[in-house]
Amino acid sequence: MAMANSLCYAGPFPIKTLSKQSPLQLPGACVVRRSLPYLKFVSRPASSSPPAVVVAAASIVEAEPQEKAPTPPKVLPFRVGHGFDLHRLEPGYPLIIGGINIPHDRGCEAHSDGDVLLHCVVDAILGALGLPDIGQIFPDTDPKWKGAPSSVFMKEAVRLMHEAGYELGNLDSTLILQRPKLSPHKEAIRANLCELLGADPAVVNLKAKTHEKVDSLGENRSIAAHTVVLLVRK
Repeated sequence: MAMANSLCYAGPFPIKTLSKQSPLQLPGACVVRRSLPYLKFVSRPASSSPPAVVVAAASIVEAEPQEKAPTPPKVLPFRVGHGFDLHRLEPGYPLIIGGINIPHDRGCEAHSDGDVLLHCVVDAILGALGLPDIGQIFPDTDPKWKGAPSSVFMKEAVRLMHEAGYELGNLDSTLILQRPKLSPHKEAIRANLCELLGADPAVVNLKAKTHEKVDSLGENRSIAAHTVVLLVRK
């Protein structure tokens, strides 16, 4: 087998070209000679397009978030609610308080019977249960509630209370009106209220106050009521 001689030059090496131009000077060359009279360098044409680069995209799999189960409503050992109501007093209407017809020269102008105390108690119970107010459940735009006795609203509020698993702990109501005096009628009002609530009289309290002749309440042009209820888990 023929052995090739390796010649290495550190200095410029003259290269014979095909044209008549001066020889190409290379800064340094290492030549392997295989019985060739000279070396011939052929330039490789540059590709018009850059080499293709293949990038492998890593597939990212995102885990879909799992939907959380709806949180059940919190069961509280007791609930507190507050109710308030106010009605104008006008001639020609009956004055009904707590389901009792009170003799007076004017009464409550309202869509239903205008019982300010029962409306107030209903709102307190609904509020304790976290439900909409009486105006949303029994809207005054609905003809079927026109002139309806407020005992209908009370029975529905009590039904919702028991349905939610609660019963009345105690109730405290305050009536505000200048006239008439309610002292002669308080016990009848409270007894009827207890019956509608299905509650012992010991847990139902009723107070009445004037408004010292201040604003519409004190001028016998309106009547108002506040109620606070405590509902306890059965």
